[in-house]
Amino acid sequence: MGIALFLILFLLWFYLRYGGTGGAFTDVSTPARWPSDSLIRVATLPEAPGNIAVSKEGRIFATYHAEGRPAIKVWELVDGKPQAFPDERWQSEANGPVFLDAIFNVRIDAQNRLWTLDHGQNGFKTPRLLCFNIDTRQLVHQIDLPKDICGPGSYIQDMQIDTACEKIYIADLSAFGQTPALVIVDIASKTCRRVLEKHISVMPEGAYKVVNKGREMRPAGPLYHFHPAVDPIALDRKNEYLYFGPMSGSQMYRAKVSDLNNSALSAAELAARVEPYARRGQCDGITMDQDNNLYMSDIEKGAITVLDSARRYFTLVSHPDMRWPDGMSFGPDGYIYVTDSDIPDVMLKSRQHMADNAPYYLWKFRALAPAAAGQ
Repeated sequence: MGIALFLILFLLWFYLRYGGTGGAFTDVSTPARWPSDSLIRVATLPEAPGNIAVSKEGRIFATYHAEGRPAIKVWELVDGKPQAFPDERWQSEANGPVFLDAIFNVRIDAQNRLWTLDHGQNGFKTPRLLCFNIDTRQLVHQIDLPKDICGPGSYIQDMQIDTACEKIYIADLSAFGQTPALVIVDIASKTCRRVLEKHISVMPEGAYKVVNKGREMRPAGPLYHFHPAVDPIALDRKNEYLYFGPMSGSQMYRAKVSDLNNSALSAAELAARVEPYARRGQCDGITMDQDNNLYMSDIEKGAITVLDSARRYFTLVSHPDMRWPDGMSFGPDGYIYVTDSDIPDVMLKSRQHMADNAPYYLWKFRALAPAAAGQ
């Protein structure tokens, strides 16, 4: 009786904190400007990919989605097949206390090094950044993030690398902690700061629900309302502005890098300098080109959208087989590479369910303007 009562009370608490539903998001998509065959399949995969980073030589690095509990976390596409990177030993505790665990995001910096972001099992273990030389496969940097910055309930899962001032900007979605924020890491000193916590620019907007290609995102039924906070994050190619916002929201925001890195500003002063940039659709991964076109994944339509430099929003291209476009990276060939993570078939799903919904894909499409590879 006592256990049953405890379970009922726990479920009630969980529902009140995380459950419910939301209203439909206003459809702001437009007819696609390009035909569907403008999206080109790069690879067919047995598991859902998470994020992607392409080197200046065209080497493709990616992750399998952390929510899918993959055995191989980080890999390089070699002859069309995923190959564990830096090797198989790094993918588990066989490597020792430091290994690739809950890896979500990867990026390649201006020095052609691969950075991986580990959310530390929602902050209950140690969130960390690991940086590898892609040629030697040797570890270059390890930065462990302290519990007072990314503690239990945090969910760091996307980042941008600012090579001009050696900073890394991380989006903490904080799915269970419900205290979303940006985390700024100084590479040289290995110190970090947490900024804009629960500011309007990082919080889910209103009570929108996510309906992915007709499927309402309710991975635990009424117990869990999928209503994500800050996730999309991109640095412009002049390292002047950081663009970000909630996945579930209709507004993109931006802040000057100089303001984000000015620790003398109070929380209120920094918040006052955040700029609402433009209206847009719900999105996950984003990237920018050198002409300030902002590319976004339309998570409801399975499409790629654009906010151009005049802040006009439009659908660029879609494909019937693209389910949930996620991470993006420029390659050296003028194409943007995209993971299709198909989160509705991954989040809180069994391994059998994920296998039944395979294959999964990497895609690419030609950008409107060039940019350096990796981001």
